Amino acid sequence: MALRARALYDFRSENPGEISLREHEVLSLCSEQDIEGWLEGVNSRGDRGLFPASYVQVIRAPAAEPPPPARYANVPVGGFEPLPPPAAFKPAAQQPPPAAAPEPFPLPPAAAGYPFPPAPYGGSYQPSQGSDDDWDDDWDDSSTVADEPGALGSSYPDYETAGGGAPGRYRLSTRSDLSLGSRGAGGHPAGHPHPPGGGGAKSSATVSRNLNRFSTFVKSGGEAFVLGEASGFVKDGDKLCVVLGPRGPEWQENPYPFQCSIEDPTKQTKFKGMKSYIAYKLVPSHTGQQVHRRYKHFDWLYGRLAEKFPVISVPHLPEKQATGRFEEDFISKRRKGLAWWMDHMCSHPVLAQCDAFQHFLTCPSTDEKAWKQGKRKAEKDEMVGANFFLTISVPTGPGASLDLQEVESQVDGFKAFTKKMDESALQLNHTANEFARKQVTGFKKEYQKVGHSFKCLSQAFELDQQAFSAGLNQAIAFTAEAYDAIGDLFADQPRQDLDPVMDLLALYQGHLANFPDIIHVQKGALTKVKESKRHVEEGKMELQKAEGIQERCNIISFATLAEINHFHRIRVRDFKSQMQHFLQQQILFFQKVTQKLEEALHKYDSV
Repeated sequence: MALRARALYDFRSENPGEISLREHEVLSLCSEQDIEGWLEGVNSRGDRGLFPASYVQVIRAPAAEPPPPARYANVPVGGFEPLPPPAAFKPAAQQPPPAAAPEPFPLPPAAAGYPFPPAPYGGSYQPSQGSDDDWDDDWDDSSTVADEPGALGSSYPDYETAGGGAPGRYRLSTRSDLSLGSRGAGGHPAGHPHPPGGGGAKSSATVSRNLNRFSTFVKSGGEAFVLGEASGFVKDGDKLCVVLGPRGPEWQENPYPFQCSIEDPTKQTKFKGMKSYIAYKLVPSHTGQQVHRRYKHFDWLYGRLAEKFPVISVPHLPEKQATGRFEEDFISKRRKGLAWWMDHMCSHPVLAQCDAFQHFLTCPSTDEKAWKQGKRKAEKDEMVGANFFLTISVPTGPGASLDLQEVESQVDGFKAFTKKMDESALQLNHTANEFARKQVTGFKKEYQKVGHSFKCLSQAFELDQQAFSAGLNQAIAFTAEAYDAIGDLFADQPRQDLDPVMDLLALYQGHLANFPDIIHVQKGALTKVKESKRHVEEGKMELQKAEGIQERCNIISFATLAEINHFHRIRVRDFKSQMQHFLQQQILFFQKVTQKLEEALHKYDSV
């Protein structure tokens, strides 16, 4: 007997992993056991995914084929909660569902056997699995920073977590007595979607969890932190300070700023020449000691930082390439992209001081054991997720509090700014790319056609053997060579002016792609504050609990505004420098063109 269900209402999917339903549509179920109020199945159009259990009525019908295996069926026998009888979901008159469809189900904890880990920060970063830089080899276990096989290093010892006796450490906790798992309206468990038209009053003074467990606010740990579930030890070195500057909240400046150059990309081999890769020489200014890193080491570091810092825009790395990885043009372009990436890393007050980044910059290339110890230490970092927000220290005292409406207005303004900047950057990148293509091909070809025509004219004039015409023939021939050289100048010019502009635009398009997730975390925190205030006004929540939620929301708001201010400051610095460079290169280019034309002009003085 195949498991079937009939849709009681329309449901429109709005999140990854969901499928849409039509009223009266018959679906195939992967399992009758619901997961926090959601079922998995296949609709009549062949789409497979999740939908609210309360939107369907389970039926049974004979079928030749067994149901497809459930991808989300790692639940206790009997499910998380038995489904009420179908009649309980059906209102007296079937009314259309609300405009906003319920969001995806909350993920079960990893310990419960969930079949895959949650996606990293923002859902955009994915560990590299392509052929770029030989990611098929297990560099964790069979290769070192020096890229030679070796034994596994011992894992880095965990920090002591008992008692608070370690110096320079203290325990922070945001746990409150909010009953987060209590039942909501209509007797449904928290996290279960309600069928349309099934209203009811809230029965407990709680701030509810987001139904969408795929949202960045949930995955980043922001929700757990705001609701008071974060608890952990914070070392003095892990504290991230936000201060009030002339433009509002700012990250506290790095007291020991530094830069790092990336030079001399060289092709190297391993496993007796069976595999090749490109190694880049890094020289940090604060140590002066050079180290060599492969692209996959950059990629590992990016993954760790993107996971650890949900309210910080970690710059994106240059894109990978499956073919042509050893071509000179590609290696040069990647080195320039990595140089921009490194500049932004060193310029950020928080990222520059991160332990994982410092380990990446300073660990000797030949010390396999030290590299693996630091790598495992970074991967075992407990100050991630909800605990990350414990490390943020914000201003206190009179005048240090934030006005929620003002914060929301600033964030909305920045959101509109990033959208417009992204559109403009895409347009400029397209225009610059097209203009560069014309210079390399069209302009060069046209100028050389003009030069060829002048050359043909001079060759025709040479048929005249009169001595007084020889000077003219030579001048016209020189003019032809000048135009031919000008064509070469046009072809080479994009490397000098347009390519650096496009490299900068690519870096900032990565930043602009990060900010929607950062803003989503801050917006989610504001929503919880508004909900808690409403409960207080209705007499359903104690004022102390609501104040705790607002205090934790302020921490996220301070960090978000500090990151926005840093972005604007670094943006003005970068675009000022790049536009100056662009115009200087344009002036030099046209000076070279003018010089070629003037040299040709002077040839006619002696005719």
